[in-house]
Amino acid sequence: MLLIRKVSSMKIISSQLFERFPEIKYGFSTKIGLNRSEPFFFNMSFTVGDEKDKVLENRTEFYSSFGLTPDNVAYQKQTHSDIVTVVDKGGFIGESDAIITVEKNIGLAVSSADCTAIFLYDKDKEIIAAVHSGWRGTQKQILAKTLIRMQEEFGARSQSIFAYIAPSISQMNYEVGKEVAELFETKYLIYKNNKIYLDVAGNNYDMLLNSGVPEKQIEMSNLCSFAEKDLLHSYRRDRQKSGRAFGLIVMGAK
Repeated sequence: MLLIRKVSSMKIISSQLFERFPEIKYGFSTKIGLNRSEPFFFNMSFTVGDEKDKVLENRTEFYSSFGLTPDNVAYQKQTHSDIVTVVDKGGFIGESDAIITVEKNIGLAVSSADCTAIFLYDKDKEIIAAVHSGWRGTQKQILAKTLIRMQEEFGARSQSIFAYIAPSISQMNYEVGKEVAELFETKYLIYKNNKIYLDVAGNNYDMLLNSGVPEKQIEMSNLCSFAEKDLLHSYRRDRQKSGRAFGLIVMGAK
């Protein structure tokens, strides 16, 4: 079931799974907000060529729907690494591709325009995490490493973790070269008309299962960023004209 919240002029994708927990707020921004138009629409990135003032306004508007300001949202420079960072305050945290916190009222933001973003909540230990996992991060198993970090530092248990896999590019629209395909098990590959297609989201779904997260505690969006041209940003589709979305999770924000 697709949940879209309309807040002011924005359309924000919600998680049915996280809706169970009143102490959690989650949302994934779309192209729609503040009546922004092409080429970047409602864009969250400073690095795509959009005007800085517009991006700041976009972020502030998005954060406000969570009861947050830019000062209490942690965000990172995503480099397709396996770097996992624990934070206790908002702001820019440097190069990283996964963020963990046990603090209330600190939002965790992940940028995406096709890559898989995964959001985690341990309801018993009250831990949240936000993970950016494109094909490189998936091959490096950043999601599994994030779960291990949550366990080692905060005593998280897989059985009490709930996970949402946000909208990303679907396998049918994600062609890769042989050199990328060789890094993945054949179960995540489709060979068709001399082309190879990779299932990044499915790989991350299995990574959650293999880490012990119960299947009933995982939700995976069926929205394809490439196909949803009126709703979602897609670098594979729009290239240099693509904006970026933010997925954001927070505990305890009013």
